Amino acid sequence: TVYAFSTENWKRSKDEVSGLMKLLSHFIHAKEKELVANGVRFRVIGRREDLSKKLQKEIATLEEKTADGVFTLVVALSYGSRDEIVRAAMKFKGSTEEEFAACLDTAGIPDPDLIIRTSGELRLSNFLMWQAAYSEFYFTDKYWPDFDRAEFDKALASFAKRERRMGGRLK
Repeated sequence: TVYAFSTENWKRSKDEVSGLMKLLSHFIHAKEKELVANGVRFRVIGRREDLSKKLQKEIATLEEKTADGVFTLVVALSYGSRDEIVRAAMKFKGSTEEEFAACLDTAGIPDPDLIIRTSGELRLSNFLMWQAAYSEFYFTDKYWPDFDRAEFDKALASFAKRERRMGGRLK
């Protein structure tokens, strides 16, 4: 799951927002064949209704074309975890965590094992707060554009050394 655009990012200048939306549209068109060929399912979470009708249609088309993928690329777009939790609470009619989780944008997607935070920030930034309950974190000073394969390998090596208990104690 990549955090492409938060609900708070709408506060940026119109030019910046427009540029980011054009970049997303370009990605959708440029990567469609590659995603299909590599068996990658494309899925967007967040407030789609905030997006232009054109972009909503492009997203829906790519999701449909990649629906049979075995790997999933989730793009958090106009997404905020607090907003997601509030929207889920408004839909929720059950009594269990599992039933509540089914109301979240990420229903059917496993919770992340590892969350990588770039740019030297040491915070979640309103990202997957419900889903991150037992996630491991890796923080790096690298900015996203500079986050390369070597840095990814460092994150995975760090993760591999961790002892995951998921709230329990190892015997």
